[in-house]
Amino acid sequence: MDKTLHIVGGGMAGSEAAWQAAEMGVSVVIHEMRPQVGTFAHKTGNLAEMVCSNSFRSDDDEQNAVGLLHWEMRQAQGLIMAMADKHRLPAGGALAVDRDTFSEEITARLTAHPRITVEAGEIAELPAEGSWIFATGPLTSAGLGAAIQAETGAERLAFFDAIAPIVYAESIDMDVVWAQSRYDKGETEEEQKAYLNCPMTKPQYEAFIDALLAADKTEFHEGETAGYFDGCLPIEVMAERGRETLRHGPMKPVGLTNAHRPEEKAYAVVQLRRDNALGTLFNIVGFQTKMKYGAQTEVFRMIPGLENASFARLGGIHRNTFINSPTLLDDQMRLRSRPNIRFAGQVTGVEGYVESSAMGLLAGRMAAAELLGLDLPPVPQDTAMGALIHHITGGAEAKTFQPMNVNFGLFRPLEDVRGGRRGRKDRYKGYTDRAKAAWTAWLQGQPVPELA
Repeated sequence: MDKTLHIVGGGMAGSEAAWQAAEMGVSVVIHEMRPQVGTFAHKTGNLAEMVCSNSFRSDDDEQNAVGLLHWEMRQAQGLIMAMADKHRLPAGGALAVDRDTFSEEITARLTAHPRITVEAGEIAELPAEGSWIFATGPLTSAGLGAAIQAETGAERLAFFDAIAPIVYAESIDMDVVWAQSRYDKGETEEEQKAYLNCPMTKPQYEAFIDALLAADKTEFHEGETAGYFDGCLPIEVMAERGRETLRHGPMKPVGLTNAHRPEEKAYAVVQLRRDNALGTLFNIVGFQTKMKYGAQTEVFRMIPGLENASFARLGGIHRNTFINSPTLLDDQMRLRSRPNIRFAGQVTGVEGYVESSAMGLLAGRMAAAELLGLDLPPVPQDTAMGALIHHITGGAEAKTFQPMNVNFGLFRPLEDVRGGRRGRKDRYKGYTDRAKAAWTAWLQGQPVPELA
């Protein structure tokens, strides 16, 4: 039996899967179609390239489910989290990274690993033999997508995802804009000033919404429907849901004080987050868009402080593909009809860099254990990892299955040992304490403790 593990896709999930399996002693081949075959969103041929945001979201491992997932990946010696920590940028309570140096070092680490080989080229079929992980992400190629569709006998599920624009820092008017994280969040002064804030009066906000609604948008092809993931809605879609929607979403003015005019309360605020270590690039937070390029430039320059903005990248929209995992995958993430194939990452129906990496971590360990003849116990459901894998392999309703971020709603309820209802803060701490104990025991190969 060939003991080599083949991984299709060198994104977050594929990179993490390769690292975990190789560290366990398995020979790995990463098949990455870039740069020979490009995509709409990718700009380089690097592994683990970040194409949307440069943020891994909250790093709070006691009150936030994604922060807990960060913690679990760190405990498992995850490559993605190690490199995120190394290339971290100030972002208040969030974990943001310099996307270029992050992906460059991951590429260097993987290509230098003695048990990892990277082969360029597209895989457009599902192999009948060997051990394979397909971590092709939301931009799975048309050829491979057709092969998956033919094998599963079901239509691919898809939604449209949007990318936020990036602005050159030198083109931002700092006489209007000020640096401050919401509620001054962060342990250092640098973190407390990790975001740039553009204030809007009510007339400016109303004019912005009018322009946003009237702007030329990307049209969908005949037969396509827009089933957006709620965590990454285009700003135009949010605005169409009500004129005040953005002001209660990414443009909310709370927790901020205008350093130039502290006595004035902004009606709405647009935030920008640093996108690289040099501080030369900033992305507009929550401003994923499907506006055409010309319209984007006009509309975004209506934002106070961005009147002369120069854009390193404009926003865009692309089709994201994922499989109906609850019907197709077993609890080892294997394709039921072809157990030699596992799926991992965003193509399985998890949403986000961290969640994708986490599923890659598990798939890599599961595949390696199988090849090595090791008995890997089931992932504890009370961990963030376990909650996610349980959701995509059977916990979700197949008929309404949609991409999902990790959240405490996926966790089993806590037993209330005090005889009364827990407050949210206390409940979240209970979830994380229980998860950390279970994850630590799983990593050590010990029985999982029964904790409330």
